[in-house]
Amino acid sequence: MSVEPINDPETLAAVEAAFDAYERALTTNDVPVLDTLFWNSPHTLRFGATENLQGYDAIRSFRAQRPGKGLVRTVVDRSVTTFGADFAVANITFARTGEVRVGRQSQTWARIDGQWRVVAAHVSWMDPS
Repeated sequence: MSVEPINDPETLAAVEAAFDAYERALTTNDVPVLDTLFWNSPHTLRFGATENLQGYDAIRSFRAQRPGKGLVRTVVDRSVTTFGADFAVANITFARTGEVRVGRQSQTWARIDGQWRVVAAHVSWMDPS
């Protein structure tokens, strides 16, 4: 796999669009869209603030049971980097109203069968410094 070029404009735009779709789906609790954006594989990972999920089925089950309230957040900082045409990482920090901690999210994206999918994700909170 070649990692060149870094942040090819066309690839970067495609990952940014996939990330934007994820963010919209997350904050509106659009579970079907969230399900399509994760790689349907037992190798997919999602580590959250209170859960460690391995495999698409575990992630999908978590999403289906998660409350749909209090999901709105403000992205404070965002970094997306693509490596070649098929691999990318996206990282954000975010804030939620009434929450003093800083939220952090990282995602690893891969283009699989022509579609961008999250293959690994991590969400955590950090106390303010």
